[in-house]
Amino acid sequence: MSMTRRNLLAGAAVASAMLPGLRAASDVRHYVRFRKENERPTFGELDGETIHPIDGSVLGDRKRTGDKVAVADVKLLFPIRPPKVFAVGLNYKSHLGSTPAPKNPEIFYKPTTALQNPGDPIFIPSDSKNLHYEAEFVIVVGKNARRIEESQAADHILGYTCGNDVSERDWQDGDLQWWRAKGSDTFAPMGPSIAVGLDYMQSEISLRLNGETKQEQKVSDLLFKPEAIVSFISHYVGLQAGDVIFTGTPGSTSAMKHGDVCEVEVTGIGVLENRVRNRRA
Repeated sequence: MSMTRRNLLAGAAVASAMLPGLRAASDVRHYVRFRKENERPTFGELDGETIHPIDGSVLGDRKRTGDKVAVADVKLLFPIRPPKVFAVGLNYKSHLGSTPAPKNPEIFYKPTTALQNPGDPIFIPSDSKNLHYEAEFVIVVGKNARRIEESQAADHILGYTCGNDVSERDWQDGDLQWWRAKGSDTFAPMGPSIAVGLDYMQSEISLRLNGETKQEQKVSDLLFKPEAIVSFISHYVGLQAGDVIFTGTPGSTSAMKHGDVCEVEVTGIGVLENRVRNRRA
């Protein structure tokens, strides 16, 4: 079984053996966006090694068409095409170092052109010298939200996925803005599935580089939880259905090089795997 296929199936098998205390599998549904050869991208519900295509978008009623397709026979894509990509900085105590904890979520943008599919490369720009991984838990907004209270936010969240907020540290420190340090092409891998109904307070996030665990933290350790983040953003920028929000990375990070394999795992969602490649000039 291929690594990409195995990682996706791990996300589908949300059994108690994976994570004690996680909701029963019948309560958590996993949705993917995929493409069969020479066909348009399609949304589907994952069930073991089978994807059940659905009519329309994952943002709709999510009714199965009655067709079936094997995971091994399709190309997985980042699970939703968002109108906007937000990210949060300094959102785990373990990542702060000597920096004081922020009073509000520290929000920035990543361009939609930075998104990358599961299994596809993270490209190192030719003049990059210090490219780092950042494992992140990602919120998928389910419906429009404007100036909502934190108590209303859960109703506006569709589900959650895995992300990698790839960051060029030298550019991040030296440039006035983070437009290329955080937003270069392929700097936002995302997937493999959207977990709907996930109790994220029971989840853990980790990152492995070439099989070695580099980051590991409980998602419940977020300084600002998803509901607080969604509410805060909505008071300044209207959220649209399909928007995604990278919620911050735990612990410390280190540089990646050509040939490295980077895996972000969130229990109950699955594993997002990407290989690192030099970009040809």
